[in-house]
Amino acid sequence: MQVVNIRQLKTNPSVALREAKNGLVMVTNRDKPDALLVSMEQLAGIPNLDQVKLVLGVALFRDKLLSVSAAAKVAGKSLAEMLTLLSKMGIPVVDYSAEEAEAEAVMVETLVREHQAKTARQAA
Repeated sequence: MQVVNIRQLKTNPSVALREAKNGLVMVTNRDKPDALLVSMEQLAGIPNLDQVKLVLGVALFRDKLLSVSAAAKVAGKSLAEMLTLLSKMGIPVVDYSAEEAEAEAVMVETLVREHQAKTARQAA
């Protein structure tokens, strides 16, 4: 097990992350254990790891710590799969106010009408 202190972690986090691929890395703060770094690769032996990754991705998105695309990568899902899954779970994938949602709906309706008009002109 490798041990790094907070200062070392702040100065060069890539070293600690690289070491975590080979084994656990203990992070100390004022000479007391504070955190444990574990590479996702090290978790390969955990039963149901795919479900753990999925739950982690969903939770990080729900708590607004990751974008939906980053959460999809954590979960091992495509963006489309992640959007569908979040929707089925009732987790909003956009965070609009009522006014923003209305403006978005108006814009979409306008774009659809313009597309329909253009298609009709091309057909004529």
